[in-house]
Amino acid sequence: MINIDKIRFSTKIGVGTSLIVVLAAVLLTFTFSVLATRVLLDEGKKHGRVQAENLALRAVDPILSADFLQLKDLVDSIRSVGDNVVYSFVQDEAGNVLAHTFTGGFPVDLLKANHLEPAQDLSIRQLDNGQILILDFAVPVRIGQSRIGTVRLGLSRTGVQQTINQLLHPVMGVSLGTLIVAVFLGTLFANRMTRRLNNLRAHAEALVTGDLMAQAAPKPTANCWELMNCNLKECAAYGDDSRPCWHTAGNRSTPKRTPGSCSRCPVFLTNAGDEIQDLAETFDYLALTLRLHLEELYDTEKAMAHQQELLRTVLDSTPDHVCLLDREGIILALNRAYANFLELTPTDAVGKHEHSLLPNSDPLNDPGMIEVIFRSGRPVNREVQVERNNRRLWLHVICVPVRGSSGEINSVLRTTRDITELKSYQTQLIQSQKMESLGTMAGGVAHEINTPLGIILGYAQLLLEDVPEGNPMRDDLRIIEKQTQVCKRIVAGLLDFSRQGGSETQGMCFNNSVLEVVSLISHPFELDGVHILKDMDDRMPIINGSPEQLKQVWVNLLTNARDAMPQGGLILVRSRLMRDEGIIMFQVIDTGEGIPPSIITQIFDPFFSTKGVDKGTGLGLAISFGIIEAHGGTIAVDSPVPLEDYPHKPEDMKNIHLGPGTMFTVRLPLDYSDDDTEPLQGE
Repeated sequence: MINIDKIRFSTKIGVGTSLIVVLAAVLLTFTFSVLATRVLLDEGKKHGRVQAENLALRAVDPILSADFLQLKDLVDSIRSVGDNVVYSFVQDEAGNVLAHTFTGGFPVDLLKANHLEPAQDLSIRQLDNGQILILDFAVPVRIGQSRIGTVRLGLSRTGVQQTINQLLHPVMGVSLGTLIVAVFLGTLFANRMTRRLNNLRAHAEALVTGDLMAQAAPKPTANCWELMNCNLKECAAYGDDSRPCWHTAGNRSTPKRTPGSCSRCPVFLTNAGDEIQDLAETFDYLALTLRLHLEELYDTEKAMAHQQELLRTVLDSTPDHVCLLDREGIILALNRAYANFLELTPTDAVGKHEHSLLPNSDPLNDPGMIEVIFRSGRPVNREVQVERNNRRLWLHVICVPVRGSSGEINSVLRTTRDITELKSYQTQLIQSQKMESLGTMAGGVAHEINTPLGIILGYAQLLLEDVPEGNPMRDDLRIIEKQTQVCKRIVAGLLDFSRQGGSETQGMCFNNSVLEVVSLISHPFELDGVHILKDMDDRMPIINGSPEQLKQVWVNLLTNARDAMPQGGLILVRSRLMRDEGIIMFQVIDTGEGIPPSIITQIFDPFFSTKGVDKGTGLGLAISFGIIEAHGGTIAVDSPVPLEDYPHKPEDMKNIHLGPGTMFTVRLPLDYSDDDTEPLQGE
């Protein structure tokens, strides 16, 4: 079955036009045939009636005179009138045939085929003899009102039909010629119509493929500003010859843009076309509108991409870990710092479940926190302590709910900041406040008991001079003298602790201060199996400080390091100039057993010591803390020593003991530095 929708439009127009013409020709021919047949039959019946009545009038005398020969001549003469006369015969009053034109014998059945009643003047019947159709006319032969016989006349109806057919042939020829001309003209019309429609289709296909610069409608034949001579250069249509002015938004035409207002405009009357041109102009206007909208979308997309790039740059520039999580804990977005921490790229991390990327013991791996935020709609702000790369870090975690356009919470934004250094400053601040209080109290106590101790020591030494050798009392006095001197050293330490800010400062070479102490204690340390390694920065400038107090700090740190390695080990002293940060850094790193985490926060407290009785006063680190603080610096401790800072064992010290170690880091400000000063070389 043919699908009409798949037939080309030009073929439809041609076939449709041909069918219309064929139908019109058939109807015309049929109507003409019916009318012609009816008219010719009527004429044939009139002609047959006249012939039959004429024969009846002429047969009166021969019938009365029984002149059968004359009757024979009469009926034969009728056949000479026309070729359509098939037969004729005459009957008397009784119905006997008196004369006829049949040569092969009279057909008796013909007498009954058309019976004429006495009152009838004419009877017409259509007969079929098996070969042709015959119109049989029966007319009475009368004398006055008396009927003396009947005349029968047969005319061929087939002859009438042949006449009709002869008339129909020219009509059919004209119809066929008209059909051919109509098909030819219809094809030309269809081709012209379909060519413009094909141009519109090609234009629509160009729009679909993104070619919005294609133009379907012809350019206006006359420009509106020339026809109207308006010289309105501020009009949007002025100078635009690509489309008519009634399709230009914002034109300043004199008649307002109301429906039908342009139909009387001379510009419209000059440039307007048919419906296909209107459709093409509509396509062009549609393409222009799309092009403008796309340009706006491109500009908006470019601006959004720029904003996204800026936002991404800001997020990637911050060292904080920023991520966006959904209710299931799946990462929706994250910055580069957090991706680096997860050891993934941002693209690989997005879409993964955060619980699968963090250890179960990690405080950040807390699905309950996200669920609480989704339920309560309130932000969560807390500090957690985690372990990263064998270091314990303090993290400040802020989780805020992110709401969608409907107001419902659809995700959680979590920001994690490393506040370990801030925590260290807080600890040092607390330690400083505690040291200040203890220093005040210790100074007061030392001042009060120093005089009694001096008196006790003095009287004990006077008694020793009076008591002879060998007297048991002399040993007791020596014990009193020894313990009193111990108390004096403690009191002296307390006084030093309370007077830490009182020393005058001066310009000094930092490296020389350290190396003088190292040179002084290296030999006794080596006797205990402790070797000192030096890694000094030669660029050190002059700093402002108290040389004696700083040397006391170095002695305290090195002595503690030595005491932490009873089986021997390594001590690394390292100095670094960190000019960009405005500080110098000094580190004392040992390879001892380290400090347990439970007491590492107490080592700067006065009188806190892990050494045995009579092996330390517990004031060394407290005094060192106070001295460094008095110089505007900081001192911190790490244990165990980070791998990147751990001393490298010299090849000639194979049997040396190496433990987790402890690292003291001193940072002093460069408040007395001079960039023009030549670096001082260490000893």
